[in-house]
Amino acid sequence: MAMKITGECTVCGLCLTECPTDSITEGDIYVIDPNTCNECEDRKDGPRCVKACPIDCIEKA
Repeated sequence: MAMKITGECTVCGLCLTECPTDSITEGDIYVIDPNTCNECEDRKDGPRCVKACPIDCIEKA
């Protein structure tokens, strides 16, 4: 499974630097590559991008 960024993204950039697998890229909104995103499965506190997002626009795909 992977995370995805919804259309509410404001392209603030906070999630970009938090991704340990470099799965997030910039476009009109930020996009998460489902082939490399592992939902930070090795972290007890969950996906780092979700915690960094100030508007809660990142969800499970």
